[in-house]
Amino acid sequence: MKTYKTIAPIIGTAMIATSCGTSPDAATEQKPNIIYIIADDMGYGELGCYGQEKIETPNIDALAATGMKFTQHYSGAPVSGPSRSVLMTGLHLGHTPVRGNDEVASRGNVWSHAAMLADSSLEGQTPIPEDTRTIAELMKDAGYQTGIIGKWGLGFPGSNSTPNKAGFDFFYGYNCQRQAHTYYPMFLYKNEARVYLDNAPLLTPGDRLKKGEDKYDASNYEQFARNEYSGDLMFKEIISFVERSKEDPFMLMWTTPIPHVSLQSTEKWVEYYREKFGEEEPYTGEQGYLPCRYPHATYAAMISYLDEQVGLLVEKLKEEGIYDNTIIMFTSDNGSTFNGGSDSPWFNSNGPLRTGKGRGKGTVTEGGIRVPFIVSWPKHIEAGSSSDLISAFWDMVPTFTDITGIENTNRTDGISILPTLLGEEQVDKHEFLYWGFGEGSGSRAVRMGNWKGAIYNIRKGNDIIELYNLDKDLHEENDVAAENPEVVAKIRAIMEQEHEAATHYPKFNFFKDK
Repeated sequence: MKTYKTIAPIIGTAMIATSCGTSPDAATEQKPNIIYIIADDMGYGELGCYGQEKIETPNIDALAATGMKFTQHYSGAPVSGPSRSVLMTGLHLGHTPVRGNDEVASRGNVWSHAAMLADSSLEGQTPIPEDTRTIAELMKDAGYQTGIIGKWGLGFPGSNSTPNKAGFDFFYGYNCQRQAHTYYPMFLYKNEARVYLDNAPLLTPGDRLKKGEDKYDASNYEQFARNEYSGDLMFKEIISFVERSKEDPFMLMWTTPIPHVSLQSTEKWVEYYREKFGEEEPYTGEQGYLPCRYPHATYAAMISYLDEQVGLLVEKLKEEGIYDNTIIMFTSDNGSTFNGGSDSPWFNSNGPLRTGKGRGKGTVTEGGIRVPFIVSWPKHIEAGSSSDLISAFWDMVPTFTDITGIENTNRTDGISILPTLLGEEQVDKHEFLYWGFGEGSGSRAVRMGNWKGAIYNIRKGNDIIELYNLDKDLHEENDVAAENPEVVAKIRAIMEQEHEAATHYPKFNFFKDK
């Protein structure tokens, strides 16, 4: 049986006190704020600081220039819901309770936006179990105000797992991932209540151009826009949260739906990229989600829109005098997507990793789970530094508790990466990382040093481990399993050791469970 370590705080008040005579209260007042920004479906190579050449992200790049860029950081899962479950619990996909996107279709017509508008009980996804202590609850133990603004995707209205019931003092945004498939929803949530928007009539991701409408006529796409853009509304709440929380330490999770399709952005940024990219073919919805006249321009616009907001948030922190005492983290919930007009090959969205369908979101390939991760903390993290530490979403629970100086009493698969952030020796390192993903045809993966072992098509009866040396083969094209049987055997043992039955949700038990 595996033993799970409890990470003891390594900084406590010693790091934040200015002298031996500093009182505990004074030290507590100096605990850093934490802002964790998680983009949705942003590929490893979609930021300028990670090599992107077409999309401009100067403000996020500035975070890297003033902080640390990680080159081997991994998401919790290849898709949104389970990735967030890993983040909230500090447990990898073999242990975290939610291991797939599950719409709980037994409730009724959950895919109908009209039905969800009429009946809130049809919104949302599989809840985190009620007895789960989340990262937000741990931060509240440390005296933090907690907020989450953006997308939730880990429960449904009225369930035991809404943000306010999972440790967040404030929530604004989408409870349901399906609702977030449009940036012009009929409503968002403020804590437990719907806030209705001026976005009638109802817009759904299945809407298309009408028969006979010219796909090259931009005016025909105006029907897919409404009055209130969710990104604007959510950013106003972010600024408001900072303003009212600035006197006490706070943790804010900004879980933006950008750049998840549908392709919808503000006119300013779309026009900017139309001029930059020139004429292009429209996207008419053949790969799902809403049509878009200028798909390349709009996709780039969405990311630059988010980047602009990151810059405005930094300005606000400086204006309030709390920037130097705020840690800003930026990452993505999984790799780049392949549908909805996003065109990841055109943007080279995964950078040095392989890009495109079957090599991004929804897969345990490097392009599906290796994500950007930037941490900025003025006067603590060396500006312009870079780390190749192998790390993952499940490291955030022990890292956050380490930063705040409290003991993490939760079971965790993670390690604290605080020593790396502070430029100190990282004694505690991962022997391996594990993913067990049951969606699609089922897959498993282990990262062990430079080795990457994976099994695909498990639900079709396959049990063969493919092995890649990532130091030489980032594209995972040269299977060297036959030449390294000892490594394969060790990876298989890890897969068996790390995967426990999903006791709360048997639907997620796609593998042979102990």
